[in-house]
Order: sequence, then C-alpha cells, then structure tokens
Amino acid sequence: MGKVIGIDLGTTNSCVAVLEGGKPVVIPNSEGGRTTPSMVGFTKSGDRLIGQLAKRQAVTNAENTIYSIKRFIGRRWEDTEMERSRVPYNCIPGRDNTVDVKIRARNHTPQEISATILQKLKQDAESYLGEPIYQAVITVPAYFTDGQRQATKDAGTIAGLEVLRIINEPTAAALAYGLDRHDEELTILVFDLGGGTFDVSILQLGDGIFEVKATAGNNHLGGDDFDSEIVSWLVENFRDAEGLDLSTDKMAMQRLREAAEKAKIELSSTTETHINLPFITADETGPKHIDVRLSRSEFEELVKPLVDSTIEPVSQALEDANMNTEEIDRLILIGGSTRTPAVQRAISDFFAGKQPDYSVNPDEAVATGAAIQAGVLGGEVQDVLLLDVTPLSLGIETLGEVFTKIIERNTTLPTSKSQMFSTATDGQTSVEVHALQGERAMARDNKSLGKFILMGIPPAPRGIPQIEVSFEIDANGILNISARDKGTGRAQSIQITNTGGLSAEEIEQMRLEAEQFADQDEWQRNLAELRNQADALFYNYEDTLKHNADLVSDRLKLEVTEKAHRLQEALDETNPNVEEIRQRLHQFQQTLFAIGSAVYQGETPELDDHPHEAIAPDTHDPSQTNHHQQVSHDSPTTEPSPSGLEFTDADDLEDLGDDDDLDTDLARELEDLEALLSQESPPASSPPARPRPTASPQKRPPSKASPQDKTPRPAAEPTDSPAPQPAPRKGDNPFDIASSPTEPVDDGDPDNPFF
Repeated sequence: MGKVIGIDLGTTNSCVAVLEGGKPVVIPNSEGGRTTPSMVGFTKSGDRLIGQLAKRQAVTNAENTIYSIKRFIGRRWEDTEMERSRVPYNCIPGRDNTVDVKIRARNHTPQEISATILQKLKQDAESYLGEPIYQAVITVPAYFTDGQRQATKDAGTIAGLEVLRIINEPTAAALAYGLDRHDEELTILVFDLGGGTFDVSILQLGDGIFEVKATAGNNHLGGDDFDSEIVSWLVENFRDAEGLDLSTDKMAMQRLREAAEKAKIELSSTTETHINLPFITADETGPKHIDVRLSRSEFEELVKPLVDSTIEPVSQALEDANMNTEEIDRLILIGGSTRTPAVQRAISDFFAGKQPDYSVNPDEAVATGAAIQAGVLGGEVQDVLLLDVTPLSLGIETLGEVFTKIIERNTTLPTSKSQMFSTATDGQTSVEVHALQGERAMARDNKSLGKFILMGIPPAPRGIPQIEVSFEIDANGILNISARDKGTGRAQSIQITNTGGLSAEEIEQMRLEAEQFADQDEWQRNLAELRNQADALFYNYEDTLKHNADLVSDRLKLEVTEKAHRLQEALDETNPNVEEIRQRLHQFQQTLFAIGSAVYQGETPELDDHPHEAIAPDTHDPSQTNHHQQVSHDSPTTEPSPSGLEFTDADDLEDLGDDDDLDTDLARELEDLEALLSQESPPASSPPARPRPTASPQKRPPSKASPQDKTPRPAAEPTDSPAPQPAPRKGDNPFDIASSPTEPVDDGDPDNPFF
C-alpha cells in the first residue's frame, strides 16, 4: 500500500501533510510555501494558474480568478446570495439549483475547481515523496452538511484520489494535539475559525481514543467576513472623500480585498497599519488614491459583531456535551483568523481568563491531523481510535410538513437507526420519503438532502401499512436511506449525493478532463524547460563563434548553424512537439560539444598588446626568465604562431634546440639566427632602422630523424669543436629579433648568445 496523504482543503489556503517515521510532516508546495492559496486563475490563452501563481495575477484578472469556492460547494443557489455578492467572478445557477462559475464561455462546478486545487496538492506531494499518490484523507468543517461532504469527496475523485475518509477539521486538529499525549486524560475544546467557516468541537482524549462529545458551528463565518468589513469601511470612506463608488469596479475591489487581508494580518501584531493604494481609480479631475491609517481599536470595533457571534456556538457545544467551562482542560485555537487578538481575548474571557494552548500551528494543525488519520487507515499508526459525531440531526418530512428526527445530532459515527411510518390517506399505494438535515421543527426550515418514492404498497386504510425507514451514516458522515414495506417486502434506497446532482458518469468525465489538464500542465513545464535549455545553447553558440571563429572549421560552422535553425523552427511552431524539440536540441548540443573540443585543442590565433608569459621548463632558473610569448612544443609537429615569436631568453632558445622532438630544420634556422646576431649589431646611438615586420613562416613537414637522434642529451653537453657558423643570407631569418642598442652581443658566451 502506498502513502496516504492528509489534505486540509481550506477556504483561503490549503495544506497537505504525510506521516513519516510516525510523525506528521507538512509538504511544501512547488513555490516553497507550506500552505497553498485556494485560488484558480484562467488566462486568456486558456492556461490554468493554481495557488500562489493565481493569487499574483488576481488584480489584473479578477473576473477569471476563482477563490473561496468552498463557500459554494454543495450549496443551493438561494442560500449563497451574500457570498455571490462578494466575489468578482460570474456565478450562475447550476444543475439542481446549485452554484456554478462561468469562465470564458464555460461553466465550472465547485467540485471541478476544488479538484484543481486538490490536484495541485497531489502533484506537490508526489514530487516530495518521489512516488505516485492515489489515496487521501480530506478534512471538512464539522458543520458541513451531508451534501457538502459528498461534494468534497467527489472533488477528490475528480482529482484522481481515492478518498479513504472525510473527517471534521476540529477533530483532525485534536488528533494533531493529542498524538503524543496518550497517557493524559483531557477534555479539550477546539475553536476553529478559518477563512470561510467556523466550528467548535469538544473532545475527550485518553488511551489513544479521541471521542467527540459535541460539535457546533457556522458555515457562513470566517476570515473572509473580517476582510469584507475592512473593504466596506474603505469603500465608504472613499465615497465620502471623493464622491466615487468603488464597489462597481472589480479590479479596484480586488485591490481592496488584498489590502484588507494584509491590514488584518498586520493588526494581529501591531496597533496600527497603513493602507496605501495609489491610482485606485480616476475621474475627469485626475487619478485618485487611497492613503489611510487603520488602528487595531478601529478594526476591533468593525468586527465586534463577528467576534461576538463566535461565542454562541461555544455555548451550544458545552450545552450539548452537558459540560461547563470549568470542565474544559485545554483550549485549542486553529485557523488563521484565531490570530486576531480580539478573538483570542473573547474566548479567554468566556472561559474566565483561561489562556489558549498555542502548541499547535493554527495553519497546519488540520493537515497534520489528517495525515495522522491517514496513517491510522494505512496501518502506520496503532492504538488510535477516532470517534466522531454527526453535527446535525437527520430525519424525514411527515404529515403536516413536520420534521421528524431519526438520528439526533452529536450521535457517534458510524451509526444506523430505523423508525416505523405509515400512509396518510386511505388506499395510498406509494409514499415519498423526503430526507432533511437540521434542528428546526418544520421541514421547510431545514436543509433538504433528497427525495425518493417507494411504490407498490397494497391499497389499505390509512395507518395500516407499515413502512420502515432506515438511516445509515458511514464513517465519512455520508448518508444512506432506505424504506421497506414490511407487508410486501418491497424496498427502495438512496445514497444522498451532493446537491450538485453529479452522476457517476459525470464525475468520471470530470476526472478524465482533470487528467488531461494535468497532462497539459506537464507538457507546458517540459516545453518551458526545453526553451530555457535552448536559450542557453543559443547564447553559447553565438559567444563561441564570436570569440573563436578562427579556430572553428567552415564545416562545423555550417553544421552548427543549420542545426540552430532547425531547433529554432521547432520552437517557433504553433503547437510545438516536445519530443522533436528535445531531439533537435540534443543534436545541436552535440555539435556545440564538437566545436568546444576543436577550440580547446587549437591555439590562440591572435596576440594582444600584452602577450601571456610562457611556462618555462622546471629546470630553468626563475631569475633568468623573461618570457613575452607563449610557446607550445608538446609535439614534434608544433608550428610557430602565425604572428611571429620573440625570444629574449637564451635558456628558452637552448631548451628548444635541445628538445629531442624539435624539428631539425627549425634547429638549423635557429643556429643561423645565432650567427647573424653575433656578427651584426647596430650602433649604440642608432634606433632600429625599420619597424619590425611580422613574418608568417611556412609550414614544414615533420623531420624524419633516425632513432639515435631521439636520444635525450643534456642542454649544456660540451662538444669537442664548435659547430660551423654559416654565413648569413639575406631573407633567411623569418624572425626579426632586435638586439639591445646599448649592449653589444657577447658571442663568447655560449649560454647567452643574445646578451
């Protein structure tokens, strides 16, 4: 069994973790962050940008950048009016009266958008672990309805993941907190205020058992609402100051939202923040700017109703668990919005000054808890048992539109319960079972989950037929309902799916489309890498030919130029073929390698004004060395540089003359040069009569010396008689070497024939 990852699919940010060595580890994304913005952007070219990349372009592409999609998943159109009014993208009614998003003439369901984010997290986990990922545990707010849970599970399926378990976010945070506290008996309250939802759960921990006693919350309260209060304040102040309404300008509103989020974060650690937005809009008088200061006290006054609304679910959870504030041992705050000082102060005051426990990271606790649950399901973690509860009561509509509860809220999962019902009229042959979720007395005030009809009931007076309705909730909190006529044995059942009404075929189609997008993303990444490699090779190609053209043969120049053109043609195609580009790039690279080899094996074609010093043999006295030109004599066929050589040290000349591999013709020429310089010396007062020309010596074939000529002999080996000095002939000396004008040549010193 492969690794199972834990995913916190958040409203504003998401996080993924995995269990390594029995400890949960947060997996960084491809940009290096530990959390990923839950945003998806669509560019004009049809590309998808996910996470931080989408967030960076949100201001200039507000209508095509989707965020806070979690607030719409599994919800009906009429329930989302406030949320729809706060987003710049185009929301439209979807199937079964849900919310879809229209981007560039195509409709996207919230499940598809969420799947895109999950796919990004999955890819980051695969890159980190070095292996494919197929299974995951995904968290949802504790107060998510059955439809929202099923929609989240469908999003995981579309992303190519088998969702082993859907668990509540506060429960996951409790797992992260209590993993190393098996020996303690604790009652903890988890206060989870995220970007778009708020949950409270009370759990009892002990002996590895995590039992949820009660849960409460509000699916319409989160950090986004705090941001909206600041945005509304900025819009109102700007309207009063400038007489302009920014609420109709989508780009300006996106800038305001980003500034509001930044201000909220800064006010968690400072008492005042500066909001500066130049060129926010313009009118006939010119551009307009926002430049205001917001103090922490002003911010807390703005969000006071929101902070106060978090206390009611806390009281409800305590009441459902039959506990008081003194029985709570630990307060655990999770979710980025709990960093707000006003929130921390409110929860502390409610518990008579008890300070929250900050030992868990508010942004990562849920993901690490999900990773622990993934480890439990994967067999990596032993002795941990999680007992969660259903957050809301479940039942059916009965005569008079009454909501009759079958499973009460805070019932431990998994669970199943049955109840007997009968017909409402004489001769009734079918019944409609309308499943609902909520706490209100009347059916119309609760959340509708779905309907189905049981047919084939024999006609009988009302109250006589016996219809058994059973509700079963699995460990994921997903509901199955069945109805059976006990008289005939006829039965009908339904699994309550998400309110988006996606069929299995539609989910599979979306999954295939998501895979295609993944393939397209991979193609674009590969193409970008190949373009970068090609740019580097083109630069090397141009630089090499610019500085070493004389050392590259015409054949290689023609070949490399042709391959460069072929590579550029492949890159310029409308639909580039990655494999073809890779092949042509390889061919171009191999030709460049051949050119590089030719350059390094050749010699410098030109001399500059300050020639490099030659490297003298180890036998030389360093004090006698005064080299002005590099000399290469690695092989018997080495030729002088085309620009000429100048020797100013007799040791260099002697070493060349005594080299066993030296061309004998060159040795003879040097002897002629010695004789010439010993006989001709210009007057001390006269400068050289003419400028020194540069001669190009003719190439000679290597000499065919006899084997005995190659026997090494010392440089200072004495001879019985001096070698005959041939008379100098005009034009015989290809090297023009000027003697010192102030010192005559001492031809009596055989070791120094020049000076």
